[in-house]
Amino acid sequence: MNAIIKRLIRAEAAVDPSRRGLLIGAVVSGGALLVGCSPTPQMLAGPLSFGADKPEPSAFGAFIRIGSDGWVTVLNKHQEMGQGNHAGLAAIVCEELDADWDKVKVEFAPANAKLYANTLLGLQLTGGSTAINNSWDQLRLAGAAARSMLVQAAAKRWNVAVSDLTAKNGVVAHAPSGRTAGYGDLVADAGQIPPPQAPTLKNPKDFTLVGTDRVRRKDSRAKSTGTAQYTQDVHLPDMLTAVVAHPKKFGATVASFDDSQTRKVAGVVDVVKLPTGVAVIAQSTYAAKMGREALVVKWNEDKAEKRSSDQILADYKVIAAGKGDPKVKLQMFQTAGDATNAFNGDLFETTYDFPFLAHAAMEAMNCVAQVKGLHTKLTYGSQGQTLDQINVATTVATMPGMVEIETLPAGGSFGRRSTLKSEYVVECARIAKHVGGGRPVKLVWTREDDMTGGVYRPLVHHALAVKLGADGYPAAWRHRIVTQSIMAGSPLGGGFDTSTAEGVQGSPYLAATPVVDAAAYSPVFPVPIGWWRSVGATHTAFVMEHTIDQLAHKAGKDPIDYRRAMYAKAKADKHLAVLDLALEKAGNAPLPAGWARGVAVHECFGTTVAQVAEVTIKDGVPRVGRVVSAVHCGIAVAPDQIAAQMEGGVCYGLSAALYGAITLKDGEVQETNFDRYRVLRMNEAPTVETYIVPSGDHPTGIGEPGTPLIAPAVANALLVLTGKPTTSLPFVKA
Repeated sequence: MNAIIKRLIRAEAAVDPSRRGLLIGAVVSGGALLVGCSPTPQMLAGPLSFGADKPEPSAFGAFIRIGSDGWVTVLNKHQEMGQGNHAGLAAIVCEELDADWDKVKVEFAPANAKLYANTLLGLQLTGGSTAINNSWDQLRLAGAAARSMLVQAAAKRWNVAVSDLTAKNGVVAHAPSGRTAGYGDLVADAGQIPPPQAPTLKNPKDFTLVGTDRVRRKDSRAKSTGTAQYTQDVHLPDMLTAVVAHPKKFGATVASFDDSQTRKVAGVVDVVKLPTGVAVIAQSTYAAKMGREALVVKWNEDKAEKRSSDQILADYKVIAAGKGDPKVKLQMFQTAGDATNAFNGDLFETTYDFPFLAHAAMEAMNCVAQVKGLHTKLTYGSQGQTLDQINVATTVATMPGMVEIETLPAGGSFGRRSTLKSEYVVECARIAKHVGGGRPVKLVWTREDDMTGGVYRPLVHHALAVKLGADGYPAAWRHRIVTQSIMAGSPLGGGFDTSTAEGVQGSPYLAATPVVDAAAYSPVFPVPIGWWRSVGATHTAFVMEHTIDQLAHKAGKDPIDYRRAMYAKAKADKHLAVLDLALEKAGNAPLPAGWARGVAVHECFGTTVAQVAEVTIKDGVPRVGRVVSAVHCGIAVAPDQIAAQMEGGVCYGLSAALYGAITLKDGEVQETNFDRYRVLRMNEAPTVETYIVPSGDHPTGIGEPGTPLIAPAVANALLVLTGKPTTSLPFVKA
């Protein structure tokens, strides 16, 4: 995903800001030191910048504001959608700034890739578990620079040496004289200090906040009291509401429509045809929905997808055998050794099938847009601000820099709010442009809209053939993956889509195998697909981990010892570390009759996780009682949030593994709401324990790596209980 998104920024923006360009921003305004403020006129010339015409700022950073009351505001360039990244990001700043953690708050940064691009992806986007990872160095430098400016301001005021001063909890102190000054008192003077080009950073062993359980969420009270504002809470003067009638079959288009009855519904203002359907615009959500129910649309289905899920899967199996449509080309993604005669004789052969999955975020898609002339303002829970700016600018015929985004918190996403085409955001902007005059329009997708017309984790088929050597370990591994490419047809298309195979490609198991023949096929058809929490690992972790257990059984070896031997061959030290820690914490006490333990280990977005699941079968359905997770994520910025993300990731992954499936019948989605798209219930949630491998490495991500392992861990436990492998998900068939 990282390499793909970097191509977008090169193609669309060609923005390569200098260090000085990023380290801008201290001015005194209204008694506050703005370490990071609005972009300059020069930045407005850039295709991805948006801001007001203000003087060139003169101090360090774009991420910190300090008020005269001593409060520190950290600007979060990422989306906060429940994962709690705001707390970790604020803690990084607070640690180096030596601020008072109880007087630190977080606000969303504006949409401006020149200032707020994800340093790993090249554009402003929250994804790939990169929020802490990409911000670590950036925010440490910002915090250290601001601290230096404040300390220098105090030294100048008191005419003492900087070396004689200390800073702690938002106060600068001069021990010899007993003088102290709060950061708020020093704001004006600090604004006159040139920012240091290379501020001194703390030694991690001296951290007092980062890595402690003091780093807790700062939005819990607002969410608990209902004062947190989400998109659905936005009510602007003279605002209209819109809903869209979408076709039931993907790829269908509007042939004609009759809106005569719709226009008779009280509150309906207008009806407009869109490339994606027909929008009903009204004075309330209720009126818009009633108007849509009265609408009659005829759809052109000539190019629509009309197959059912089982037929698509059958076609995939033909493709995997090399007998499918010749237009669907074989793409090699990992090879080693000579495969010519490597697969003769006794082989372990298996296939795995995975259904389409919905993201099923609790807050369905929505957006508020205002279009007036060349200026567009969007207010919503944006996860990919830069992508949305580009797509909306194309839609309303303006420059991306003229698309302002006010980011709000989002009620979940799991990848749903970051799509290459920004489809629901574009719909909203298109409707607002039609309304015109800057009048606000809120687009609302109902649960049914999102479930039947959203984007999905793609349906996937894997076919494997493995030859074991005399020692019982893989000597040759052939792997075929058939699935849609997320990138196909997008501006990022071209070349192999690595998200298709991530988790197979680069696996320590393949690194330890002398002969590898691994390739993928990517058929193209209209069902919309996108990034789903942990992306390729949603299926590749299952395939690799469940296969390893089966290979160990075939070789007559213990699956744990089998893994350790392969990790040693591949020099996969982190895999060994998490496996050992998870097993140690899980213990080896005998389980009650009818229970078994299953193990899975996988690296996802730079973080390596091992999970041990304790599983039984009740009324024919797997039940998980306890999950022990061990995580290697570098420096653990916020241990409490790491534990929370592992708990959430396990439950989200288990929900999909047990029940998740979007199925098509003659091209139409059958699951319209949670009555048919079953999710994990509270009484089914396991106890999750999380243990972190101590590390001084650069932090890696935690939002996604907990999700993909629970399914193979459960499958491996079921293999012990039943002796039967699992070759398709979900475990519980509808």
